[in-house]
Amino acid sequence: MAEKPAVITYDDFAKLNLRIATVTQAEPHPNADKLLVLQIDLGGEARQIIAGIRGHYEPASLIGRQIVVLTNLAPRAVRGLESRGMLLAATNADQSLCVLLAPQKPVPPGTRVS
Repeated sequence: MAEKPAVITYDDFAKLNLRIATVTQAEPHPNADKLLVLQIDLGGEARQIIAGIRGHYEPASLIGRQIVVLTNLAPRAVRGLESRGMLLAATNADQSLCVLLAPQKPVPPGTRVS
């Protein structure tokens, strides 16, 4: 049975800085089979994020796509490369399904998600 998620307060939610990013580059991580290295545009700010979506998306198919990114996550080294954010995706229990969260129509990079 799935673990029940923790309940958070509105103040906890308000701490999350979710923004729309446009993927400008994508390539396989050189040291991991399941990871992609994405360069993203957050509206005048470029960042690198590492995402475990390699088995679900071809890097070239991501260029120009808009995604939802948690931008105020502390930077973290992932297999030797720095990740400065986390993309949001819907996955099922066995992770055979992975769908990136994205706006329904194009919006300026950096647009806040609330």
